[in-house]
Amino acid sequence: MGHQPDHQTLIVGAGFSGIGTAIKLDAAGLPDYLIVEAGPEAGGTWHWNTYPGIGVDIPSFSYQFSFEQSPDWSRTYAPGAELKAYAEHCVAKYGIGERIRFDTTVTGATFDAADNLWRVSTDAGELTARYLVNAAGVLNEPKAPDIDGVDDFAGPTLHTARWDHGVELAGKRVGIIGTGASAVQVIPEIAPIVRRLTVFQRTPIWCFPKVDLPLPRAARLAMRVPGGKLLGRALSQAFVEVTFPLSAQYHTVFPMAGRAEAAGRAYLRREVRDPVVRDKLTPRYAVGCKRPGFHNSYLATFNRDNVALVTEPIDRITGSGVSTADGAGHELDVLILATGFKVMDVDSASFALTGPAGTTLAEFWSTNRMQAYEGVSVPGFPNFFCVCGPYGYVGSSFFALIETQTRHIVRCLRRAQADGATRVEVRAEANARYFAEMMRKRHRQIFWQDSCAQANSYYFDKNGDVPLRPATTWEADLRSRRFDLDDYVFAS
Repeated sequence: MGHQPDHQTLIVGAGFSGIGTAIKLDAAGLPDYLIVEAGPEAGGTWHWNTYPGIGVDIPSFSYQFSFEQSPDWSRTYAPGAELKAYAEHCVAKYGIGERIRFDTTVTGATFDAADNLWRVSTDAGELTARYLVNAAGVLNEPKAPDIDGVDDFAGPTLHTARWDHGVELAGKRVGIIGTGASAVQVIPEIAPIVRRLTVFQRTPIWCFPKVDLPLPRAARLAMRVPGGKLLGRALSQAFVEVTFPLSAQYHTVFPMAGRAEAAGRAYLRREVRDPVVRDKLTPRYAVGCKRPGFHNSYLATFNRDNVALVTEPIDRITGSGVSTADGAGHELDVLILATGFKVMDVDSASFALTGPAGTTLAEFWSTNRMQAYEGVSVPGFPNFFCVCGPYGYVGSSFFALIETQTRHIVRCLRRAQADGATRVEVRAEANARYFAEMMRKRHRQIFWQDSCAQANSYYFDKNGDVPLRPATTWEADLRSRRFDLDDYVFAS
């Protein structure tokens, strides 16, 4: 037996993916793990994202672990602070806090083939682990816009993922670049307090109303009994499944996009008075090509006298504001970047992962296209598992993804323990078979309509692929329970 690692499993990230992985490892009798977290607290997305108006965009009943359902949500769509509190509750209840190392950033990881372990570099020194789980999620690396002069603005610049609450917006001329999910939430919150809000839009987003209501005391009490929890979750899950996995992943079977588009256009007509502004806010792509927004006051915000919608392409950012292609200059006091995250990028991980052959994961994906067996494992990278890997997510709740993928990981680790194995690697032929299946089934997804080319959707990677699993939540869950463990090689 070679060098013994510091820990059996090292988990990168203390967001819900990392928390869920830790809980499942404990339940499986595999408690020798360490979570490494760059931030000072747990929560991941819900620690870093604190911009005004932040909240979930699917019902709270679905945005939680199935085995740890909270009776304390204040609304049908919980605000961000409640998700942060829920993360801290899970850490405390399941006793994983002592195995989290905060304020520690992973800078690289290299597989040591002689000892079958990962040597993980951090800004606090090296750690070794038999198994490495990337639980950093996909909403952790802010993405700056590819615009000339983005660093030249003289005033405060905020990214929605790193909000500075010390910057005063009241009475200021504020510009916001982007109209995606975070912008849909923040724009209605800040518009009433700023002197002028200029929204720079590249691609409009389909936006729909949501039943966002305070939960009465009776409803919260009902969530404390098994029947109430079951009913609330069942209704919520059905709604979530219809609005994305079924409608997007099975578009050719359940063509609901046309009806959704009609509803979206009707909502635009009701909410936006100016026909010119309304036309600018109307997408030219089908519903589902990119994730839609759900908000009850976003569209109506453009009726305000102090809100301007700019659709001319941005030429550059200057010290005093934003210049657009039509020659106009937009003077600003504060600039907000609502430009999202590195999601479908080969380098979306914040650290370089190097396999035994000297190839990095980013290089593998650049050469072979983004792929992972069942969204979890990549050939050539033994003892490494992803929670949010390519072709793992079906588009419903991230919690469903976390539970599905951690079940897969635990099955592998328990088999390795039973066999006395120290090396676990997915077979190349198994990965190729799964990738071929994803390609074979993707024709039924909504993303391959001609109009989706106009969506500028982060779903599409650099190869023009959409690394989302063409399946329902139920199908993905079943696969995690039944995939053939012999698709992996277990060796010492």
